[in-house]
Amino acid sequence: MSTTIVSRRRFDMPALLAWFVVTMVVVGLFMPIFKPDIGVMEVPKLAVCLVILAIAGVRYELGFMRNWIGDVALGLVTAVAAWLLIDTASDYAGEATIGFWALTAAAWAASWLFVERLAIWKSRSQAATRIINLVIPALFGITILVIWQLVVTGAGVPKVLLPAPSEIWVRLTGSVPILWADFQQTFLKAVLAGYFIGCGSAFLTAILVDRVPFLRRGLLPIGNLVSALPIIGVAPIMVMWFGFDWPSKAAVVIIMTFFPMLVNTVSGLAASDAMQRDLMRTYASSYWQTLFKLRLPMAMPFIFNALKINSTLALIGAIVAEFFGTPIVGMGFRISTEVGRMNVDMVWAEIAIAALAGSLFYGIVALLERAVTFWHPSMRR
Repeated sequence: MSTTIVSRRRFDMPALLAWFVVTMVVVGLFMPIFKPDIGVMEVPKLAVCLVILAIAGVRYELGFMRNWIGDVALGLVTAVAAWLLIDTASDYAGEATIGFWALTAAAWAASWLFVERLAIWKSRSQAATRIINLVIPALFGITILVIWQLVVTGAGVPKVLLPAPSEIWVRLTGSVPILWADFQQTFLKAVLAGYFIGCGSAFLTAILVDRVPFLRRGLLPIGNLVSALPIIGVAPIMVMWFGFDWPSKAAVVIIMTFFPMLVNTVSGLAASDAMQRDLMRTYASSYWQTLFKLRLPMAMPFIFNALKINSTLALIGAIVAEFFGTPIVGMGFRISTEVGRMNVDMVWAEIAIAALAGSLFYGIVALLERAVTFWHPSMRR
């Protein structure tokens, strides 16, 4: 019996991206860039952009400097091309045609090609590998902002519908005192207080539930019911109970974070297997010795999963709760007010601050998890 082996050529994404860059540059060369019939050669900035993108695309196929030096050069020329496109689009806002969008697509593909090359870099240094792992998502985010700026500016999207990142940045830098006051009211007071009270009380309740089987059967179903309550129904009640200031928002956060932490901690405490518990009994360990030396360490991955989930839920809950009553300060208050005034750039500035705060909060919890659960298989990378 004969065996036929069919060999297939490996799919080469970098080569496909390189040819896409060249194709889009050719389209930009022969199609109008802006209205009315303005070609690339009539705009010196875009002519330079055209040459840069062509070099970025063809360089890979020619095999010229196909090493880390060439990859860095690819990233630099792509950044220059993107800057030239943004600078030129601001002079012809709302007048972009097919040629401009082709060059935008070429810049996007060139940045993708750079990230593809960056992702395969290998380093013997662990520190360098970590830096590369941080640079890749940062470049991805920057690429999204650049494409956002080009699309909004080139298409002439009204500011009230979607402001450009540059406009949001101007609002951010020009409204620092207001944004800081809102951040203090929402995050430093309501979110942190509600997060620590909710997670801490849930952890202690989970220990009690684990100790008393009756509570496990009676409390957990009620917890699932309460966790399904809509926040837009709970928030007004909390405002009526605790007033318009931050304690009512912290109460909403407590409700949102309590039961995810409770359920995960109870599940984590049951994660140790029977053989491990039998071993502790052979050592004549008490309940509390078994709890602290075996069951809590085994439960840490579950506990940190709840902490990470709650780090984002807490911020969402506090912002939504501020829609239903708050002093004249706070992220939720500012978003609802500025939407009514059509100041959409301020709304996006608040969203950016909230996203940054939530991401940093999540990152701190993740770093703490790595330090505490270093022994877990998921951390051995």
